[in-house]
Amino acid sequence: MLRVKDSEKSLKFYQEVLGMKLLRTNENKAGGFTLYFLGYPTSEGGSASGPETTADREGILELTWNHGTEKDESFKYHDGNSEPQGFGHICVSVDNIEAACERFESLNVNWKKRLTDGRMKNVAFLLDPDGYWVEVVQNERFTGKANF
Repeated sequence: MLRVKDSEKSLKFYQEVLGMKLLRTNENKAGGFTLYFLGYPTSEGGSASGPETTADREGILELTWNHGTEKDESFKYHDGNSEPQGFGHICVSVDNIEAACERFESLNVNWKKRLTDGRMKNVAFLLDPDGYWVEVVQNERFTGKANF
């Protein structure tokens, strides 16, 4: 679960940049928060919402938005990578890492590490709207070789 400051910005990033689908939303008005569950479409192309569609998935990303945080300009969640370090990052695999990074570049994403930066030329890191790192790696089944 990632806590997000502005649900609209975060949902736009995870849906439009990373291609995830919003699977389910749970709003708790009394508690002052909303949960968003995102994932990639199944191989059957399903994207219907409901608990039955999330139970059989390999991975789901949960975003938690505490109502009102988007209005406070000084509000910020700890990204886990600044001191003191804790949580590191999430990771997604893509069919073609070069094409994906070109697409991310065209969308003007914020980068932590481009594919061409540093010694590791097989991994990139994006920054989501809250500064969380999103690692991007090649799906190995399309290359026939291990990433690391």
